[in-house]
Amino acid sequence: MFEEHEEQLTTADMAGTTRRDDGRMPNANEESTSDAGTASNAGGTAEQQRTPLFPSDEAQGFRSRWDTVQAGFVDEPRRAVEQADSLIAEVMKSLAASFADERQKLESQWDRGDDVSTEDLRIGLQRYRSFFDRLLSI
Repeated sequence: MFEEHEEQLTTADMAGTTRRDDGRMPNANEESTSDAGTASNAGGTAEQQRTPLFPSDEAQGFRSRWDTVQAGFVDEPRRAVEQADSLIAEVMKSLAASFADERQKLESQWDRGDDVSTEDLRIGLQRYRSFFDRLLSI
């Protein structure tokens, strides 16, 4: 059964979007004029560049919860869509926190005057690139 959480996040919460005067959510074209088609894939194939975004146990937990949401669609389609939105928001929040923690650790080292190894920075950049490419479906 899908585990209920006290605070149900939505993707709108994560995006910080608000409804327009007509009650509809603004679409991506109304909010941004950026061109996502300019990504490059230098340095290897997307498959070679993929790095895990979550520890395997956390990823498996999200997958298990997704399976439960998807199975619930037959009996309660609307609830399943609401739960899917909430789960996606939770995954995005967890991912954002993970990237923020990594960056904070690096900045802490820089603030102390410590040298961060090029290898640590390379791994961090690989993770950002992997996530970026996945977002753009490369």
